[in-house]
Amino acid sequence: MNQLSTTTQQRPLFRLLAFVALLRLLSLGLYPLADTTEARYAEIARLMVVTGNWITPQIEPGVPFWGKPPLSTWLSAISFKLLGVNEFAARFPAFLLSVVIISLVYFWANQLKGKSYALASATILATTAVYFISSGAVMTDMALLSGTTLSMVSFYRAINHDATSYSVWGYLFFIGLAISLLAKGPVGLVLTFLPLFIWVILQRRWHHAWQRLPWFTGLLLSALSLIWYLLAEIQTPGFLEYFFVGEHWKRFVDAGWQGDLYGRAHSRPRGMIWLYWLVSALPWSLIAIISLLSPKHRCQVLLDLNDKPGLSSYLFLWSIAPMVFFTLAGNILWTYVLPGIPSFAMLVAQLWNQPCNTVQPALSNRSFNFFKITVGMIIFFSLTLFVMSTNLVPKRKCQKKLIEAYLKIRAPQAKLIYLYKRPHSAQFYSRGKAVLIDNLDKTKELFQNEQRDYFVIRKKHLNQLSDQFSAKLENLGEYNDYYLLIERP
Repeated sequence: MNQLSTTTQQRPLFRLLAFVALLRLLSLGLYPLADTTEARYAEIARLMVVTGNWITPQIEPGVPFWGKPPLSTWLSAISFKLLGVNEFAARFPAFLLSVVIISLVYFWANQLKGKSYALASATILATTAVYFISSGAVMTDMALLSGTTLSMVSFYRAINHDATSYSVWGYLFFIGLAISLLAKGPVGLVLTFLPLFIWVILQRRWHHAWQRLPWFTGLLLSALSLIWYLLAEIQTPGFLEYFFVGEHWKRFVDAGWQGDLYGRAHSRPRGMIWLYWLVSALPWSLIAIISLLSPKHRCQVLLDLNDKPGLSSYLFLWSIAPMVFFTLAGNILWTYVLPGIPSFAMLVAQLWNQPCNTVQPALSNRSFNFFKITVGMIIFFSLTLFVMSTNLVPKRKCQKKLIEAYLKIRAPQAKLIYLYKRPHSAQFYSRGKAVLIDNLDKTKELFQNEQRDYFVIRKKHLNQLSDQFSAKLENLGEYNDYYLLIERP
């Protein structure tokens, strides 16, 4: 490596990397959970702790959540039991997984090309927009990323390592597959085997792939994760059909799929995943594109098969696999690009640290530019977290402030009733006490008792209330586009 290669240049980068980690850690509890994703998964984990049902996640008491396997829910539930039910505990597992992934990337990159390359790869990964956001978000994506990253790193090391340790990496490859299956299901296997299959063909490494991986015992090890699938089907029949046919087929091939039990399908134009990648991988996606278009980098070919045994092509195929797979999908989210981000970070580090030897800028200039970009992203992340924590831009639909107001003034037996629709954050912050009523006829008995109950309705639904019904309620305030109302005495 000829960039960032001295201890004097590496030390500030270590400090920046540590600062990014500390910033993310300290921010985990500073702002409320976002609807719909964060609040939903946090509430599912809370219910797992309350009910003691660790087999079938529940979106409401007695209502199974078939949308995702339980790995991320298990982690959040364990965190709740250790740290209490709060935002920090809900997000803490994602942060820990992000540290593990960065450590794995650093370890592998250091083995490949030394500390300079490892530092650059880890820093780029940590300051990529989608990774920084996901490292402190209650989602299933970071659990999936830990599985796919472990499998991809382990596969390469298994078939390129000496005979004394390749079997260990072979087993770690299959452990990564098991993690992916418990994190998001078969999609993790596809995102792993798609780039591996193409790379093995291009590199003609079939023999190494067959000989150096313990396929029989490894597949048995991965198959242990299927025990949960069987137990979930036994406990709630119908799960397997919905999960495999609905969530993993109809969701992606049918842009107008109406079978989603837990929300709505995210219909997007075909190929939108590439635009998502461009934005999600900022600022390094633009840096990579500009660098490749620059004459000084044009001779740096990504598919350089002489740079370690097919390393560049391995990283390239790994990084584009999510976009290739989801190009024709009708329902996608921006986080679907995450499985390819670790390899993308290593590719950008390779571009940055290995410019064309014929036209090489000054070492100090390149190092200084790298630091400027990194510091710029840290400042941007810090300002964004500050705005979120001070509620200058309130989270859309979040019910934390409204629930806090209700808890301060409510009578002991007063009910909190959401009319027509109830955000997931209402359930989480009320600890499951918020009641949903979608038909006003069901409210008649509430007005006949002696207790003054509380009602919540979204502003856009106010016109659905009759004048007679509205006259029975008194407005206590507006919170994120929702009104808190109380029954008149």
